[in-house]
Amino acid sequence: MKSDKPEVCVVGLGYIGLPTAAIVARAGCRVHGVDVSARVVETINRGEIHIEEVDLDGLVQGVVSRGLLTASTRVEPADVFVIAVPTPFDEGHAPDLSYVMEAGRAVATVLKPGDTVILESTSPVGTTERLRDLVAELRPDLRLPGLTAETPDVAFSYCPERVLPGRILEELTNNDRSIGGVTPRCARKALAFYKLFVRGACVTTDARSAEMTKLVENAYRDVNIAFANELSVIADRMDLDVWEVIRLANRHPRVNILSPGPGVGGHCIAVDPWFIVHSAPQDTALIRTARGVNDAKIHHVIERADALLAEHPEARVACLGLAFKANIDDFRESPARLVASTLTRKYADRISVVEPFITELPLEYRDTPVELIDIDTALESCEILIVLVDHDLFRSIPLTERANKIVYDTRGIWPDQPRAGRKAVPRLHAVG
Repeated sequence: MKSDKPEVCVVGLGYIGLPTAAIVARAGCRVHGVDVSARVVETINRGEIHIEEVDLDGLVQGVVSRGLLTASTRVEPADVFVIAVPTPFDEGHAPDLSYVMEAGRAVATVLKPGDTVILESTSPVGTTERLRDLVAELRPDLRLPGLTAETPDVAFSYCPERVLPGRILEELTNNDRSIGGVTPRCARKALAFYKLFVRGACVTTDARSAEMTKLVENAYRDVNIAFANELSVIADRMDLDVWEVIRLANRHPRVNILSPGPGVGGHCIAVDPWFIVHSAPQDTALIRTARGVNDAKIHHVIERADALLAEHPEARVACLGLAFKANIDDFRESPARLVASTLTRKYADRISVVEPFITELPLEYRDTPVELIDIDTALESCEILIVLVDHDLFRSIPLTERANKIVYDTRGIWPDQPRAGRKAVPRLHAVG
């Protein structure tokens, strides 16, 4: 007897696709996951995971053991197709939609009347319509939305994720979703699917507005981080403690400055603003400048770290963290990774790396003397600590264990630590 819940095919089993597939399966749908990597497919079919995410391992094991989630390298017929593949940019920051279009070609071979196609990959405005147009070329037997005056056979919608690594399962379920249809009818069909597993509000709109909304969310964050990062560079020039300045400024009831860091990483904030710039190059001065500020902050950190290491030519150095943010194993567009690898090229014989979420160093460390060590070894053997990621493990280290260290803290996790090469600045405290 056929279930009243749709069969689902999720194309792309990465940081978004696999958690989505697992949550949809948990809701009682039979889910077929597709990935180009045979290793990823084999791992999932064993009930295991290839990425680090809180509680994902138990969820995948459960839905695989119940037969609700299977994986392969081929797209199979389904009722709902969710495309969650990468959308990188090229050297000129132009969006690369080749993965989306390749997924569309694969899905087109098995589409049937009544199916729904949902694009979740972060994409430039108009991508969902381009996907529909590609399917129209490949499947002239199907009536597609916006291209026929009759009732369309297949629905096309865009529904971006808005999740935080480390909390993906919780946020896929509880966050609000913007569901943009090529037509209102398409949006309603996608809405029915998301209501199976989303507790947050599901708001329908048109596909182009939903595409732009995703880009705007991340560009907004990029611009605000750029202000904090630019402020941190100014503070360095003026020999000020930027963390103290921000702490005091944020006591203003209408000021909320974010925390600076060594740059901006990840596949969203460091990438998505370029999609807007590419679409409107003459009208995006602020967004383009923010991207430049955040990229330049990486090189500012490298310059400061280089000067510190040159000032202490015999000291051993521990770079703390390679991930793009705290408590995950995701290195995509990571400023920490770039800082550490750049220093390695000049000081390899003095540098070690502490990254608690990996078991071996990335490829750029091959054929170098750099070792992956734990934090206790770093505290015992290294005189200089360069904090690049604010992992909870690093935050937990008390001053007594680092008081005699030379510290360059790019994340502000140790406010009680005297800054490298400078006297500690007394902190003011509110009274009453």
